[in-house]
Amino acid sequence: MKPSILLVDDEKNTREGLSRALRRKYRVILAESAMTALEILKEETPDAVLTDLKMPGMDGMTLVRRILAKEPKPVCILLTAYGDVETAVEAMKAGAYDFLTKPVNLDRLEVLLKRAIRTQRLEESNQRLQKELNSKYGLDQIIGQSPNMETVFDIIRQVAPSKATVLIQGESGTGKELVAHALHRLSPRAENPFVAVHCAALSDTLLESELFGHEKGSFTGASEMRKGRFELADGGTLFLDEIGEIEPATQIKLLRVLEERSFERVGGMNRVEVDTRLLAATNRNLKRMVEEGTFREDLYFRLNVVQLTLPPLRDRRQDLPLLLNHFLLQFCQENAKELEGFTPDALETLTRYSWPGNIRELRNVVERMVVLARGSKLTLRDVPVEVKEDGPDKPTGALKNATSMQQAEKQMIKQALLDQKGNRTRAAEQLGISRRTLHRKLHEFDLMDF
Repeated sequence: MKPSILLVDDEKNTREGLSRALRRKYRVILAESAMTALEILKEETPDAVLTDLKMPGMDGMTLVRRILAKEPKPVCILLTAYGDVETAVEAMKAGAYDFLTKPVNLDRLEVLLKRAIRTQRLEESNQRLQKELNSKYGLDQIIGQSPNMETVFDIIRQVAPSKATVLIQGESGTGKELVAHALHRLSPRAENPFVAVHCAALSDTLLESELFGHEKGSFTGASEMRKGRFELADGGTLFLDEIGEIEPATQIKLLRVLEERSFERVGGMNRVEVDTRLLAATNRNLKRMVEEGTFREDLYFRLNVVQLTLPPLRDRRQDLPLLLNHFLLQFCQENAKELEGFTPDALETLTRYSWPGNIRELRNVVERMVVLARGSKLTLRDVPVEVKEDGPDKPTGALKNATSMQQAEKQMIKQALLDQKGNRTRAAEQLGISRRTLHRKLHEFDLMDF
């Protein structure tokens, strides 16, 4: 589709001449006065407005101010026979993109329009992206009304505007990355990058290069200089997920960055200074790891400036109906399905389930139910077997031997390995954890030979 231009000029010959010159590449809408242009703008949303400065009645400068006082804002270019510095300054103050003197140089006009419309569309695209990010990662996307979630919301609102490092703790699947996004979106850094690193997915050597970057020739395969995540997040936020998985050598370097706000790239000698806010998340007990000597105490205190602990779903059961309906609407829209909701027995069964995989598991269950649903409502028949068989008084099915969360987790890992015929990579994907975390869990639960 051709870009559209509203051309405003009281001189008929100028209007028609410019229209003929622009018509090949643009859809041109003509107006003989500023008042006519304003009427047209009630129905049309042109990409650009090209207006004469001197016109009877309302002049072009006033028209530009009126146009830019409303949304959407097209780019405005003024045409004037009185081109001087004062006119240019006044035009820019009014919000005009640029101005041209008459007689108009058509080559200059074409270049100017092309650049102006491209800039306008980039700004519109960026605004749409910002709205999408706010919609996807704003505080309203963290669903909950329970008292412990209200506490979480209060902490997010208080901490987000600050520069403080935040340690987000909680079991797998409780929404730690969503909280990190919300902290960023509600901060003064929201317009700058949010960069996430999943520490457990990278080896220690690779993680160091990912965080701090490397110089050309610093190791085999380093064919060019590469910026690390700290540099890429400069002015914004760096989120380190599964921080408890990093090795001691990297812990030391991370501590130094937090203390000095600068570092050297791998293989480099020059100091790189950054203004990056750090958020970290873990499903492990870092305090216990400090006591066991597997995590540095000084780094723990640096990370734990503000601690934000997300409750598991079993501790916020009153939020389950909200979450279930939220995901039901989401997956109905994504799969073009029309479902009226859950039947009472299905809702009761889903709210009674222990949800050891937390929100991630609940989300996956609702998606599966929506995709496979045959009726107008989600019924007990649509509820997965493992959910139906797990109750407060009769823990059977996939978790029948689970008398604690650790046993439940062990049983889930065994089940995933069985489902994936021993393939650990696919089992980790099914569980929603990294392969490195799965490997650690196998050691922890003595399942290495399973």
